[in-house]
Amino acid sequence: MEYDFEEERIIEEIKERKAKRILLQLPEGVKKEGLRLSKLIESKTNSKLFISGGSCWGGCDLAVEEAKKINVDLLVHFGHAPFVNVKFPVLYIEMKAKVDLIPVLKKEIKKIEADKLALVGSVQYREQLGDVKGFLEDEGKKIIIPNKKGFSAFDGHVIGCEFSGLVKIGHKIEGCLVLGNKFHALGAALTLVDIPVYLFDEHTNKIELMDKEKDKILKQRAISLDRVRRITKIGILVDMKPGQYNLERAEGLKKNLEKIGKKVVIIIVKEFNPDTLMNFYDVKGFIDTACPRIAIDDYGRYDKPMINMREAQILLGKLSWNGLLEEGLVGF
Repeated sequence: MEYDFEEERIIEEIKERKAKRILLQLPEGVKKEGLRLSKLIESKTNSKLFISGGSCWGGCDLAVEEAKKINVDLLVHFGHAPFVNVKFPVLYIEMKAKVDLIPVLKKEIKKIEADKLALVGSVQYREQLGDVKGFLEDEGKKIIIPNKKGFSAFDGHVIGCEFSGLVKIGHKIEGCLVLGNKFHALGAALTLVDIPVYLFDEHTNKIELMDKEKDKILKQRAISLDRVRRITKIGILVDMKPGQYNLERAEGLKKNLEKIGKKVVIIIVKEFNPDTLMNFYDVKGFIDTACPRIAIDDYGRYDKPMINMREAQILLGKLSWNGLLEEGLVGF
């Protein structure tokens, strides 16, 4: 898959802003482009380039603290749309996919049995949504592109934690087609639990039904919830990332859990990983107040159970399991 890095736009923006020190932040699979981009930009401008070696999981994961620490004038963030307002100059490069999806869809469309479809995609497929909608309608499908909601940047845009646009139209559709990767398609499947979700996989150029992955995750979530329900000592995790920082909600959650007899500590972290948490021997389980997908997608990485904020509402008796499934597992 080829992506548009918008090199000329970056160069023009740097010149226009008169930026002298630039930090590039690239997603995990694209960091290999860092050297090429930095050398190209330095050759076309009078600026100094630095590459963030930290995580870049979404528009919520901006390297603002790194940028401030090394005194740069501009953060160039690749692969995502704006998610959260920060008091720092950020240039978003969406990395639009340079691909014609129609030839592949012609070969794969027989796999889509539903006739009334929602059509959504990651930010890389913003420009393809219209063409794909037209093709599918010519094939006899009824297509709805959901309006943008919450953290979505445009109609039909889905990110790891934002599928509320799909929830709004769930009663109107028989299926959903996601342009992107399994991360986005699984989020849609965990939102539309009773509706088939199809992934157009950017890596395999095939259409895949997400039912097996969805059912596996739902079983894992039920197990995690049951394990956390049984324990007394709980750690509430607060991430320092600009778009994932939820200290106020964590403090409210702590008070409510203590009312039902839990012993609770709030743990501040820069990055979730097993090594960070393993030393909290006395804590038997965790509640993730940052990205709700951490508890879901990283289930197998942690020895102790972890649930997200929505799932925690079940512990408090404020939400039932069926109510959670109706809302979707992956929102804030």
